[in-house]
Amino acid sequence: MPGWRSQCRLVLLNSLTCGLEICVAAGITYVPPLLLEAGVEEQYMTMVLGIGPVLGLIFIPVIGSASDHCNSSYGRRRPFIWLLSLGVLLALLIIPHADLLAAYFTWGGRTLEVAFLILGVGLLDFCGQVCFTPLEALLSDLYRDEEDCNQAFAMFSFMVSLGGCVGYLLPALDWSRGLLSVYLGGQAECLFFMLILIFVISVLITMKVSEEPPCAGVAALEPAPLLEAGRCGIPRSCCYLLKCKLRLLKSGPLLCLLRTFWSMTPAIYRSYCHVPQVMRQLCVAQLCSWMAVMSFMLFYTDFVGEGLYEGVPSAAPGTASRQRYDDGIRMGSLGLFLQCATSTVFSLLMSRLVRHFGSRRVYLSSMVSFTISALVICMSKSVVLVTVMSALTGFAYATLQTLPYTLTCHYHKEMEVYMPKKKTKNLLKYGIVIKQDSITHLTPVAEEGGLAHKLGGNNGHAFFSQDGSDYYPPPQSQNGSSHKATGPEQDEPEGYEKRGVGLDFAILDSTFLLSQVFPTLFMGMIVQFTKSVTAYMASSAIFGIIAIYLANHIIFDQKDLKS
Repeated sequence: MPGWRSQCRLVLLNSLTCGLEICVAAGITYVPPLLLEAGVEEQYMTMVLGIGPVLGLIFIPVIGSASDHCNSSYGRRRPFIWLLSLGVLLALLIIPHADLLAAYFTWGGRTLEVAFLILGVGLLDFCGQVCFTPLEALLSDLYRDEEDCNQAFAMFSFMVSLGGCVGYLLPALDWSRGLLSVYLGGQAECLFFMLILIFVISVLITMKVSEEPPCAGVAALEPAPLLEAGRCGIPRSCCYLLKCKLRLLKSGPLLCLLRTFWSMTPAIYRSYCHVPQVMRQLCVAQLCSWMAVMSFMLFYTDFVGEGLYEGVPSAAPGTASRQRYDDGIRMGSLGLFLQCATSTVFSLLMSRLVRHFGSRRVYLSSMVSFTISALVICMSKSVVLVTVMSALTGFAYATLQTLPYTLTCHYHKEMEVYMPKKKTKNLLKYGIVIKQDSITHLTPVAEEGGLAHKLGGNNGHAFFSQDGSDYYPPPQSQNGSSHKATGPEQDEPEGYEKRGVGLDFAILDSTFLLSQVFPTLFMGMIVQFTKSVTAYMASSAIFGIIAIYLANHIIFDQKDLKS
C-alpha cells in the first residue's frame, strides 16, 4: 500500500484500541468517586479496583494461548475480541444504572447498589484490559516484518494515548447542564451513554477493517467427508452442509476457549511460568515500570482532590469541602489528559527516537524522567507545577506501550538466538526415563536442517519438556503408529522455544494487570497508616527507581546476550 493508505488502515485497525482506552480511562477516573459516594470506604474502594486485574491474571494466559490455537472461520483473534467487547458493553450499561437495577429488588437497598457497581467495575476492568491481548496479537499476525511491526505498535501506542486523552477529558467536562444530560437523567448517565456510542462505533470499524486469513473455514469446506455420505440414506448435500455446520460450531470462540482451558491449561501455565530468559528479564522490568506508572495514574485524581485541594470526598454535596474535592477531581483529570497528550506526541516520535538513540536509551530516559516527575509531585504544593510534571509522565507511558511489544516481536523473529531450547536426553535405566538437560544454541543452518528428523525417543508417548514450556506429541510413522525408542539413549528435539506470540503478549499484559493489583490492594492501607495521600506519589517514585535498575538488564539486541 502507499504510505498514506497504510497509515489510514493502521488508524482504522486500531480504532477499537482507542475506544477501549477511552472507556477504561474514563472508568478509572469516574468510578472511584462513584464508589465513595455510594458509601464504600477508601480502603475497600482500592480493593474493588483490583478485582479486574486479579481475574485478568487468572484468565489472560488461557485466552492468549486459546487465540493462538483457535481455528474459527472468523479468524484466530477476532472471536475473542467480539466476546470481550460484549463484556465491556455490558459493564458500561450496568455502572450508571446500578441504583435503578437495585431498585428492582426491594430486599437489596444500598448494599445491592454497591454490589452492582462492583460487578460493573470488575467487568469493565477485566474485559477492557484483557481485550488488548488479542488486539496486540492481531497486529503481530498482520505485520510480520520488523519495520512494519514497529510502525504498527507505534500506531497502537498512539491510539492508546489518544484514547486516554479523550477518556480523561470526558469526565473533566461538566455534562450536567446539557440537554442530553437532562434527558438521560444526570452526569453519569450522559457520560456513559457517550462511552457506549464511541465504543460500538470503534468495534464495528476494527472488525470491518481487520482481515484475518480463515483457518477452520477452509478445512470445513473440504470435499473429503462427502465420500462417507449416502451410506445412511441421507442426501450427500444435506450431509455435507450438516458436517460443515458442526465443524464451524466446534471452532467457535467459546468452545475453543473451553477446550483449551480443559485440555491445555496445565501446559499453558507451565509455559506461562517457565518463560525464556530474555522474556523473564523484560517482564520483570516491565512489571516494576508499570507499577510505578499505575500507582500514579490510578490515584492521581484522588491525590489532587484530597492532597492539593484539601477536599473531602465523603462530605455532603454542596458543602465547601465537597466542592473543593470535585474541583480537584476535574484538575486531576486535566493532568491525566495532558499526560496522554504528551504520550500521543512521543508515540508518533517513537520510531525516530529508537533509530537515533536506540531502544535502551529511550527506555531508560523515559523511566528517569518519570521518577523525577513523581518526586517533584511529592514535594510540591503548586497545582501548576504538579500538572506540568504529570504531563511529562506521558513519555514513560508511550514507551511502555511500544518498546516491550516490538522487542517481543524481535525475539520471536530470531527465536534461535534469543530463545534457545534446552537439549533433553532420555536415558532408559531399569525401565525409568531419566532426563538430562543442556542449553543448545542453534545456528540458522542447523535449524534449516530439519529438526523433525530427531523426534524419536519418547517411547510413543506425548511428553512435555522439563521446563514445561513445550509439548511434543508422539511421532507418527507413515501407517499412523507411534515410533518406539530402541536405543538406550535418545535425543529429544533441539532448537528454540516454540511459543506462540499470543502467549508472550499475554505475559506482558499480565505484568500490566499485576501492576494494578498491588496498588489497589495495599495502597488504601498505606494511606490510612501514613494519614496522607502523598503516599500514592511516593510509592510511584520508589517503583520508578527500582524500574530504572531492572531496565539495565533487559536484552535489547544480540550484544546484550554476550554481556
